This record gives sequence, C-alpha cells and structure tokens, in this order.
Amino acid sequence: MSGHTEKKPPQCSLCLKVFSCNSTLNRHKKVHTGERPFQCSECPKSFTNKSSLADHNRIHTGERPYQCPVCQESFAHRSYVTIHKRIHTGEKPYLCTVCHKGFKQPGHLVTHMRIHTGEKPYLCSKCPKAFSVRSAQVKHERTHLGVKPYQCSECLRSFAQHSRLLEHMYVHTEHKPYRCSECHKDFLTRANLIGHLKIHMEEKLHVCPLCPKRFLRKNGLVKHVKTHGRQKERPFHCYKCRKGFLYKTNLLYHMRIHTEEKKHNIQCLKDFRKKPLCKTSDDSSSSRDTPV
Repeated sequence: MSGHTEKKPPQCSLCLKVFSCNSTLNRHKKVHTGERPFQCSECPKSFTNKSSLADHNRIHTGERPYQCPVCQESFAHRSYVTIHKRIHTGEKPYLCTVCHKGFKQPGHLVTHMRIHTGEKPYLCSKCPKAFSVRSAQVKHERTHLGVKPYQCSECLRSFAQHSRLLEHMYVHTEHKPYRCSECHKDFLTRANLIGHLKIHMEEKLHVCPLCPKRFLRKNGLVKHVKTHGRQKERPFHCYKCRKGFLYKTNLLYHMRIHTEEKKHNIQCLKDFRKKPLCKTSDDSSSSRDTPV
C-alpha cells in the first residue's frame, strides 16, 4: 500500500471550481477580481489573459481561419465553430437545474442562473447600480463618462452602444426590419414594435377575475376590480360631508361643490353689504316724504 496521499487538484476558494493546473486557476481568479490587464490597441476592450486578446484581435484583422464543415461559415476562433455547429444539430447540452431550460453555451447558462439567484456581481464604479452581466455594466458606465465610441458614417452621430448605432442606420436606409404580425405595420426598432403591439386586443394580458374584461396595464385592472359589488370600500372621503369615493380624482372633482358653495356665500355677503344700504336709504327718504 502506498504511504503517500493523492494530491488534490487546484480549486477556486470563491466558487469551488476545480482546475487541472495552478496556471489555469490563477487565470480564472481574475474573473472574480475583475482584473483585465491585457488591453486591445484598437478598441477599449481588455482581457484577463494574453491568448484571449490574441483571439480578439482577429475581429480587427478580419482573420477567420476556422470553418464549419456543414455550411462553410468561417470563424475567428475554434470554439465558435463548436458552438455554431449546435445550430445545425439543435443540441443544447447545458441545462438549468431550476427550470431545465437548455443552452448551447456554458456561459449563457451561468448568466441565466442569475435570474434565479438574483446575483448581480458587476458593480458600477460611479453609482450603486449592479448588473448580472459585465457587458451591461460597461454599457451603463458609459452614461457617466459620456463615451460614445460608435459613430454613424453617414451623419457622424455617435452612440454609446453598438446596437443603438445599428438601429440608427435604418434611418438612412429607410428599412424597417420589425413587422407587426397583426397588422403588418413596420417599425425601425424592436422597442417601437413592442409598444405598438399593446394596441392589439390580444396584448391585454391583465384579466379581471370577476368578469371577462381585459386590460393593457395592471393599474387599469386594479381600478376596474374596485367597481365590482363585492368590493364596496371607498377609501377617499370628503372631510366636509364624509361622502366616499373609489378614486382620488372623483373626490377632488366632488370638492368643487363645497368650494363653489363657499364662493357663492361670500359673494352673497358682499352683495348684501352693498345693495341693502342703497335700498334702506331710499326707504327712509320716502318714509320722510310720505305724509302722515
């Protein structure tokens, strides 16, 4: 029997992930510290290791040495080919243990799990906001710095996010890529399409539990439910006559009755102080002139 104990593989003390060697563990630890010492000379991006920077540089050089054997599409990294091939196979090997949703990439699963855990490890250096993914943190911090690295080649307008630049470019091409499936109206941005879809009846997702009525917004449903007979509470009361109302706007409208009445009484008092004096003078004068 051997007298020595088996050596344990290197393990991260923060997330307990196990690695084959210490150099890989040391590189992994930078994920937790946020350290990215390798800066791209072409763009603001930085990386935790030199090999990742070398892979990234192919974006700028346009080099794509790796090709998909199915559709011949080329990629800058070998790992991209492996991930891409899952489009053809439909394979999603990375499953969420909570909702069993499948993912093609392990990184997508890690990001998805934060929906369940509520984890937001990426903190803004300028304000208390936190984010579940680093890309969201980088985009947010540009709002503090005013950095807009993406410029339109047509009108020279700059944007903080590349996606905003792509959406803006449709203004020049007059192409509207987002189409409503109900009325076939086209929109420049996805946000505009989503806002438009609420117009259609099918988007009234808030259903009254007491009748078939549906509403676009939750606050509309809450107001409606109060009108049903079994909910008689009227939380807004007039301090003058104690009459109750369902909505504050109705109470404010009702209060005009009292304020108008007060104005009317004041005006009557003013009129009484002026007019009766003249009337009294005429009466006294006529009484003196009238023979006994």
